Amino acid sequence: MLATTERIILLDEAEELAKMIVQSDIANAYQISLYNLRSNKESQRKINSFIRVKERYEEVQRFGKYHPDYKLIMGQIRDIKREMDLDDQVAEFKRAENDFQQLLDEVSMIVGKSVSINVKVPTGNPFFDSGSGCSTGGCGSGGSCGCS
Repeated sequence: MLATTERIILLDEAEELAKMIVQSDIANAYQISLYNLRSNKESQRKINSFIRVKERYEEVQRFGKYHPDYKLIMGQIRDIKREMDLDDQVAEFKRAENDFQQLLDEVSMIVGKSVSINVKVPTGNPFFDSGSGCSTGGCGSGGSCGCS
C-alpha cells in the first residue's frame, strides 16, 4: 500500500481525534473512577467476593435446579451482586463507564456517517442502532443480521 498525502493527513486527523477523546473530561472522569475503584479495599473485597460466588454460580448453572446448592448459590449471587452494585465506587465507575461508552458511540456514528450514510456502525446502543438501518443490533454485534 502506498502512503499518499491524503492517507497521511487522514492518519494524522485520526490520531488527533484519539488524543481529544483521551484528554476529554469524560475520559478523565473514567480514569479517576477506575483508580478510585481499584484503590478502595472495601470495593475490591466486594468485587472479589462476587467473582468467587460467580464461579460457583456458573458451576451450578450447568446442572440447573437439580444441583444440591442451587437455592443457596442463587440467593448468594443475588445478595452479593446487590451489595457490590450499591457500593459507591462501583456505582461511580459504572456511570463513568457508561458516559465514556456513549461518547465513543457518538464519535463512531459521526465518523461512520461522514464516510457514507449507508455505513453500519455497531454501537450496542438501540438509540444509535435504530438509525443505522439495522433492526437486529448491528451487523457487528454478534447476532444474526437482518439489515436490508
